[in-house]
Amino acid sequence: MRSRQTLVDLFSTFVRFDADTFSGWISDPKLRRSMDQSIKQATEGTSERFWILYWHKVWQTQTTDLATNHMTAYLQEACYWVARKMALNLAGRQSTADLFQTAIARTKHVLKGFNPQFSSSLKSYAEFAFSNVIKDTLRQQQEADICTDWALLQKVSQKRLIDALIHAGIDAPAIAASGLAWKCFKQRYAPSRSGTSRKLVRPDGATWQAIAQLYNAERSSQLSLNAAGNPDQLEQWLLACARAIRGFLYPMPISINAPISGQEDTELADVLPNSEQESLLASLITQEEVSDRHRQQTQLSQVILDAIAQLEAPMQQLLQAYYGQQMTQQQTAQLLNMPQYTISRRLASLKKRLLTTLARWSQDTLHISITSDVLNSMSAVLEEWLTVHYQPSVPS
Repeated sequence: MRSRQTLVDLFSTFVRFDADTFSGWISDPKLRRSMDQSIKQATEGTSERFWILYWHKVWQTQTTDLATNHMTAYLQEACYWVARKMALNLAGRQSTADLFQTAIARTKHVLKGFNPQFSSSLKSYAEFAFSNVIKDTLRQQQEADICTDWALLQKVSQKRLIDALIHAGIDAPAIAASGLAWKCFKQRYAPSRSGTSRKLVRPDGATWQAIAQLYNAERSSQLSLNAAGNPDQLEQWLLACARAIRGFLYPMPISINAPISGQEDTELADVLPNSEQESLLASLITQEEVSDRHRQQTQLSQVILDAIAQLEAPMQQLLQAYYGQQMTQQQTAQLLNMPQYTISRRLASLKKRLLTTLARWSQDTLHISITSDVLNSMSAVLEEWLTVHYQPSVPS
């Protein structure tokens, strides 16, 4: 992969695939013009990290897609190398292009988890986050693939069902009716647990009658539309729910070999920074802020290093095996000659100790109030730091 060299390219070009192979960079002209204009407004030299902080700040404070698109462009290389590495590990069962598209579609998820105050590198954090996105998607795909429709409906949560129906474009009344049908299905279909729960068969006629009877008894109090439902209708609604769930858990890849869709007719004024962005740009161009962040990140890294240095030798060996050699817990257990559950417990205890140290330092040094959201952010930063510290970086 040919690396991008200029700031404009970093924030305005996208990976082009030829089949499953990287074939070059495709430039989005509107993002290029936006980046050119922003650099001119900066009036003084700016670095790659400066623009990461700038577009991340814009993304946090504005509702337009401009910052998201710039950051998606920037994260192309990090996402590509994660996808390529995981595709090699899967031995051809998934293509690099498909895994790349699965991960890059969750750029907003990555940006939401990135905390510039703690994370020294967006690319390093993104590698960690994209890897988790792909792993979670593969797990969900496997679950969806091996389950029958009826097993999937039994397993899915109400929130995920509603999210899937919204994602499929179903209107609110139909979602309400489908949700009620699903609740009645869950209450009336209680198959024998002697067989595997992933291979549940279609309910029999008596069960469908019971589902329809419960639905019609509940609809008047729960639905604004009081149309009666018969067994055939309810079955079709539930099968549609199962299709929506599968599509939501494992969406089909979309093409990435073209500029960002939906912007071909956008006027230049729509993508250039507005007055609010100009004000934000001016406020961000302060060397003091950049220096403060760098100093905090250096201190944070030293805090974790000191905490690790105080660990017993077996604990340090455990970290090196799990993070440095990228072993699974089972492989680590075999290497260290101990049960897998012991490895799991020790890893959890280790990370808890390190996270406690990090939280105390943040309270004392940065004067940060420790909330559940802050702890979640710190936990992600700690996981990222351990991954980057013990492993060589991906190719550039």
